[in-house]
Amino acid sequence: MDLELEGKIALVTGGSRGIGRAIAGKLAAEGCDVALVARTESDLEQAASEIARDTNRRVEVCAADLRTPESTDAVESVVRSAFGRLDILINNAGAVRGGPFLDVEDDQWDDGFALKFFGCVRMCRAFWPMLKESNGAVVNMSGTFAQVPHHNFMIGGAVNAAVMNFSKALANLGLVDDVNVNCIFPGGVAGTDVLTRNTAKQAEIDGITVEDAMARNLAAQGIRRFATPEDVA
Repeated sequence: MDLELEGKIALVTGGSRGIGRAIAGKLAAEGCDVALVARTESDLEQAASEIARDTNRRVEVCAADLRTPESTDAVESVVRSAFGRLDILINNAGAVRGGPFLDVEDDQWDDGFALKFFGCVRMCRAFWPMLKESNGAVVNMSGTFAQVPHHNFMIGGAVNAAVMNFSKALANLGLVDDVNVNCIFPGGVAGTDVLTRNTAKQAEIDGITVEDAMARNLAAQGIRRFATPEDVA
């Protein structure tokens, strides 16, 4: 299938591993040049090298912690210098921790919103003029706890619900500015930090093994397997 992405410029946050890495690889395979953002430079360089080798596309990286406003300026500078424009923005960064309500302190709530929500908001605001000019697209990654809250994962539910609400409002602005905005709810994705950490936390809370927690999670959802990062991409 030709997705008509040849020559497009894409930016993927959280692009060095998991879902973000798979999305970046898929976009490059479809003909995009790609900019990757994550905190760990060594992971970024490895992902960029592999994607460039496999697709023969240009891949730029920016090591930045999107919890801070200054990081947005750094990312914008890299994209503007390297490509001069942007067609696709994927806001994927942010893995929110779970835990029993009374055990979760303020700093964990602040951290959850700082990266996944405020990082997403700042990236959209910074790149909206470029996306408006290119009639581009935004994809924000949310999560199922936004729609199915759980008392042991309240931060994730609240943050993902905020991303969902923000994305809907941004999509309305996109109707005015001709920018396509979507919000994705991947569910449990095998091999990602989010699923691994949340399942381990649930196993700890319930006093069972991680394997049993995984099996119970699958059974509760009525599915044979979790998605893979490539499925989401």
